[in-house]
Amino acid sequence: MRVVKKDGMRLPFDRDKIRHGLLKACEKRPVSKEQIETIVDRVERQCSEAFDNEVPTSMIGNLVMLELRNLDQVAYVRFASVYREFKDASQFLEELRPLIEKKGGEAEEAQSQ
Repeated sequence: MRVVKKDGMRLPFDRDKIRHGLLKACEKRPVSKEQIETIVDRVERQCSEAFDNEVPTSMIGNLVMLELRNLDQVAYVRFASVYREFKDASQFLEELRPLIEKKGGEAEEAQSQ
């Protein structure tokens, strides 16, 4: 399988690049190497199932972000900041807003029970 980058360049699919990005995002977070390997496996499998020969880097990045969002919100925001190339703090806030709103809704639900 090949990866199609934003500029149109095509490279071989490389699990190590995904792993490296995950390790950076999860640095000093309570995420095990096994969890990271599981994410790499899932992302590779989903890409293989959805695309025959070529997969856009945007798809890979989105799959990784979905996995991190469910695993560790700090790692998710770290990865998103690099992947989406945040330019300023307002872009961080836009990414955090849904996470904060979800957390607030869960807290209210727990209090009402």
